[in-house]
Amino acid sequence: MRRITLLLVGMLALFSTTAQRKNFTYKFYGFVRGDLFYNSRANMAPIDGNFYLYPLDKSFDADGKDLNATPNGSFYTFTSRLGLDVTGPDIGKARSSAKIETDFGGFSGSNTMLRIRQAYVNLDWGKSAVLVGITWHPLFGAVMPDVLNLSTGAPFQPFNRSPQIRYRYTSGKGLQLTGAVLWQLQYLSAGPNGKSEEYIKNSCIPEVYVSADYKVDGLIAGVGMEVLSLKPRQQTTVDDRVYKVNERVTSLSFEAHAKYMTQDWVIAGKTLLASNLTQACMLGGYAVTSVDPRTGEQEYTPYRHSMTWLNIVYGKKWKPGIFVGYLKNLGTGKTIAGPTYGVGLEVDQVFTTNLQLSYNLPHWKLGVEYSPSLAWYGDMNAENGKIENTHSVTNHRVLGVLIYMF
Repeated sequence: MRRITLLLVGMLALFSTTAQRKNFTYKFYGFVRGDLFYNSRANMAPIDGNFYLYPLDKSFDADGKDLNATPNGSFYTFTSRLGLDVTGPDIGKARSSAKIETDFGGFSGSNTMLRIRQAYVNLDWGKSAVLVGITWHPLFGAVMPDVLNLSTGAPFQPFNRSPQIRYRYTSGKGLQLTGAVLWQLQYLSAGPNGKSEEYIKNSCIPEVYVSADYKVDGLIAGVGMEVLSLKPRQQTTVDDRVYKVNERVTSLSFEAHAKYMTQDWVIAGKTLLASNLTQACMLGGYAVTSVDPRTGEQEYTPYRHSMTWLNIVYGKKWKPGIFVGYLKNLGTGKTIAGPTYGVGLEVDQVFTTNLQLSYNLPHWKLGVEYSPSLAWYGDMNAENGKIENTHSVTNHRVLGVLIYMF
């Protein structure tokens, strides 16, 4: 560990010297963050419970006791962050910049390991700009909830950082057009082999996103569209015989968002008609609709979900706020004839409210958040993929956060 620390210090010192020599400007930033949380029952909550999504269904033991009706809680600081912003030099008429950002959130199941959050370069010509590297998915966008939970509104709000090539054009009248092609690295699509990069890698077609935004006098409003095409499998085995298959599932998602800001108020909301957005920490996936009896080749149809959230925050020093999120499983629209692959496909609806209060000083934030969350589970109707005969489960989550920012 000492050698790694010395290596990082040496690299930063070398970079600083080089930056000064070549007339760069650079700025370090980051924060130290501690999360103390309590849940009244078991939940779908990756990253050791820090990334809260929704409560798990009842699971009964031999005596009829609910195994998931067990409280849990912990305290973590591994989401502490360090970043570096660099600007210059100009390349022709383009202003160049770069960002590299890391935390200890881990990768591949480890939550105590340094990882890349963002790493990109950007060329800005004023009205147009090109970004290449890893950064926030455009679905996350400029409109996101202001909440204390690390999940930042997921599973109602897309949460994803991906390798991408993104182009933006901004007119002088407040119109901004965005187009991006994206791949996957840490946030992955679900499929026959669990969550994996292989489905989009074998597809050879990147994810595509386009949007239009209007920005003026504290108002942001816009719409976007996303296309994802995956290859779930490349071969099958039937009666000990291996067959090469050509399978593909393509999905189309739409979103609309708006945000209004004044000196004291922030009012924001977003609604999505989402299709197979499991790579964005959302519920979804796809189902098998037919199987070739000789080769085992399958055809698929994506699930559709409706997600909507509203967030209102007031103040600067003392900041009370409320977040309300709701999602609904709209099914597949086609008859299911085989397995389903995805996240939360047994869930019909989720409703969550976050009530927060934070005390903010220069470089400091201290906050508490209470989140009651309900999820409805039931039986899947194979005719359309919808969930019927539902029952609800409820989790009560209390979160305390302390952040020192620099």
